[in-house]
Amino acid sequence: MSNRDSGSVRDSVVSSTSRFSSLLSPTAAAGSSSPPIPPSTTSPLLPHSPTPSHVVQLPKRTTAIYDRPVTKSRGAEISLGAWAFLFGEIVRYTQQRVSGISEFENRLSILGYRVGARLVELVPLRDYLYPLSSIRSPPPPARTLRLLPILTYIHSTLYRYLFGKPADSLERSTDKDDEYMIGDDDMVITRAVQVPKDMSDLSCGALVAGIVEAVLDGAGFPARVTAHSVPTPQHPRRTVILIKLEPDVLAREAALGGK
Repeated sequence: MSNRDSGSVRDSVVSSTSRFSSLLSPTAAAGSSSPPIPPSTTSPLLPHSPTPSHVVQLPKRTTAIYDRPVTKSRGAEISLGAWAFLFGEIVRYTQQRVSGISEFENRLSILGYRVGARLVELVPLRDYLYPLSSIRSPPPPARTLRLLPILTYIHSTLYRYLFGKPADSLERSTDKDDEYMIGDDDMVITRAVQVPKDMSDLSCGALVAGIVEAVLDGAGFPARVTAHSVPTPQHPRRTVILIKLEPDVLAREAALGGK
């Protein structure tokens, strides 16, 4: 091929490339006869251009439980259906790892005790704190040394915090001075639990009994707390939380009786 022929081929290739580049360029010449290619409406196959080095992309902030105000409304974060499913799995998991009703209730009570140990600090804090926008200083929580106020606190404040309503009854045993009973005609956590006939003595309310025992221990009223199913014609799902106090608690109550 001669030099003239080579020059013609080179010029034709350069000319074709220039025309192709003008079609891809967003700022094509005004006098160009070739129409511009319309922008694509689909996602490009090529990766996006890298972010400039001077632009710093911060990670997206998500709201964590620690960022919520401590005075947030209670009892409105978990639906009853979600809790029933969770508690049903707890019961099933525990049942597969025990050999008797006594051990079954003991494990549920231990689990509830761990929950109650945290509520000892959390519930009084939320009760005594003012809204975060207030400029007043909250009064310090007062510790009670008498038995009746702490039992009323569990019957009303603690129960309402857990289940949205106070317990149905608070009674003292007529036979023994160291026994008190908190009655719940329809315990929320046991509504979705069906106890078989061969395990009729089982009370899944032992979880609540463990919570009550932890609160009493944390407040300085050591006791042994158990749950018992006591059905009645009007309330077939009635549960009684039996509180048996230690002798030291009764001795202190007798010493403070005249004050």
